[in-house]
Amino acid sequence: MLRETRHERLLKLLREEGVLPVGQIAQRLGVSEATARRDLNDLANAGRLTRVYGGAVARGPVERPFAEEEGDDRADKDAIARSAAAMVEDGEVVLLDIGTTTLQLARRLHGRNITVATSNLAVYEELKDDTEVALVLLGGQVRRNYRSLVGHLTESSLSHLYADRLFLGTSGVLPDGRVLDTTDVEVPVKQAMLASARHVVLLAAARKFPGTGTARVCGPKDIDVLITNPASDPGTLAVFREAGVKVETAMDAETEGR
Repeated sequence: MLRETRHERLLKLLREEGVLPVGQIAQRLGVSEATARRDLNDLANAGRLTRVYGGAVARGPVERPFAEEEGDDRADKDAIARSAAAMVEDGEVVLLDIGTTTLQLARRLHGRNITVATSNLAVYEELKDDTEVALVLLGGQVRRNYRSLVGHLTESSLSHLYADRLFLGTSGVLPDGRVLDTTDVEVPVKQAMLASARHVVLLAAARKFPGTGTARVCGPKDIDVLITNPASDPGTLAVFREAGVKVETAMDAETEGR
């Protein structure tokens, strides 16, 4: 295999699967670990990936700060959060993903007799003084720009957790139902959350169809319920329904009251 071809395949693997160790990269490409390390160093020097302990992650597009994202589509996010909060039952263990829609959901969970586990520091700040909610903050490395926790400590914490319900965020949903994220380092955490939950609810505002993202998190068959807005792409919603996913379209309060 040509070196340039191998490099492109390596980057594609990282974009799709997030962090990968050197040994797994070598195995997937059919090369020695020494060759894999040389390729990683070459791509890191070229600014196309970031080396992390034992492996690497691809560099994606520049991520917008959390505060900027929070101001977008507030009515759509609030409608989704209202529908999501109505699903939560007393006594449940609820896992909240990163993102601004899950923060809107957290604001509707005050005073509930539930346990909330999260890697979302904004959710933690929202609920930390609420004595009715049992709050579990997952460990990990702090990503200040997006107010989240990532890394092997976060993933390890999730391996010891069983949640009744996961509310999963996304940066984009492709027409074939693939759920994406823009930040590769978040993908292993999201996938660990999926493995830790009995019931998975995807929260995706209309602009997330197709949205953005290069790293695959999961497919429609990994989702139980999709909560979105009426303006979302009908073709993509049909793909989810065909996969057995319950699709809920949440209207904002002003429209619903008409």
